[in-house]
Amino acid sequence: MKEVDMLINGQRRPATGGACFERRNPLDESVASRAPAATVADAQSAVRAAAEAFPAWAAMGPGERRGLLARAADALQARADAFAEAMASETGASHHWAAFNVHLAADGLREAAAMTTQIAGQLIPSDVPGNLAMGVRQAAGVVLGIAPWNAPVILGVRAVALPLACGNTVIFKGSEICPATHGLIIDAFQDAGLPPGVVNFITNAPEDAGKIVEAIIADPAVRRVNFTGSTRVGRIIAGQCAKYLKPSVLELGGKAPFIVLHDADIEAAVQAAAFGAFANSGQICMSTERIIVDERVADDFVARLVAKARSLPLGDPRQGPVVLGSVVDRATVQRCNALIDDALAKGARLVCGGKAESTLMPATLLDHVTAQMDIYHEESFGPVKPIVRVKDDDAAIACANDNEYGLSAALFSRDIARALNLVRRIESGICHINGATVHDEAHMPFGGVKSSGFGHFGGSAGVAEFTDLRWITVQTSQRQYPF
Repeated sequence: MKEVDMLINGQRRPATGGACFERRNPLDESVASRAPAATVADAQSAVRAAAEAFPAWAAMGPGERRGLLARAADALQARADAFAEAMASETGASHHWAAFNVHLAADGLREAAAMTTQIAGQLIPSDVPGNLAMGVRQAAGVVLGIAPWNAPVILGVRAVALPLACGNTVIFKGSEICPATHGLIIDAFQDAGLPPGVVNFITNAPEDAGKIVEAIIADPAVRRVNFTGSTRVGRIIAGQCAKYLKPSVLELGGKAPFIVLHDADIEAAVQAAAFGAFANSGQICMSTERIIVDERVADDFVARLVAKARSLPLGDPRQGPVVLGSVVDRATVQRCNALIDDALAKGARLVCGGKAESTLMPATLLDHVTAQMDIYHEESFGPVKPIVRVKDDDAAIACANDNEYGLSAALFSRDIARALNLVRRIESGICHINGATVHDEAHMPFGGVKSSGFGHFGGSAGVAEFTDLRWITVQTSQRQYPF
């Protein structure tokens, strides 16, 4: 079992009053970690620490900030084994997924470090003679970052890395499901030598999340909020941000369509579909959630995808290498089993996998899924995936857009011009031609549309989210006023 501490103003500390909560392993219910159950007073202390550290951090030269963030990336990678152990214990994640998380998170920190010298403004032509007008980007202040459990290292780092690079100080609220995993990120920042108060870390019992988050958002020192998680919780946070007039970046749920046109490279499509559908047992915001196949190639595609899915190793990630480890909880099993039952009752065909009795869920495919079935509309967030057969390109696009979400999408075709014209019609913030729906790079503008959220992480788009754009002028000559 891993004991977790909060970090406020550079000091490790328990919650006020000493209360804790436990996270249990989803497979055997053993205690994976114990973490402080923060109070509102703890949350307010974290805000004060971040606010006091902000002026010096914002004034620090970009080269010095860059060096500290680069050292944090090295420290993060040095903890790869500890991350793998914590993720397997807290969320049931495979070693492969943990290693991918650490690699991409370290890349994200290094990319953020590189952005410290790219916080650029512009000169703007003025109609006033002798007036030098500038658009200047400056750090906003204290940023609250909230990350989920499913890609805990990638998304935990993303919640704070670019805000820090822009000169903001941060409060990182760890997930109740993986406090030890998120605590290891804080250990890396501590090893890198960031000044006290620049990064603050709090954990809370699940039942206290609402009041802790609102207490932070309500504080006038907090100037930005970023959240990655479910659309249900995202709506709550968006409402709180609106109440207190705080800009936010929200990356929420998805129902990523994966379209296979009749001229697609079928084998390439199969490999991408399997990765997008079953990486981390389908528990990724970008996971392929609706496989849409032109009926002219559907039999061939489905047969090959079934063979691929059946070959994916399933097992306890603590016992050895697997592709599919445990899903995060029994609720996921119950939800996915219910989706299978509903689809079969309404005419779908189970072609691979099936219902599970434990959190070790096999790769499962349901063919001939229609809009009358729950799995057509609902995000499974597990290794149960629907296949929808369509007659042509227009039907494929209509099916792709027939849901409330719009995060990631993919389309396979050998005709790139045709593919480009079609993907412009897909309602998603991200779309990959001849690639998987699961694809992330730290410098790309990552964000969704519709109920998948708003705003962007990554690169210059992320810089715009976590800075204030100020109009500053210098009058260089005598100016004539009307009176």
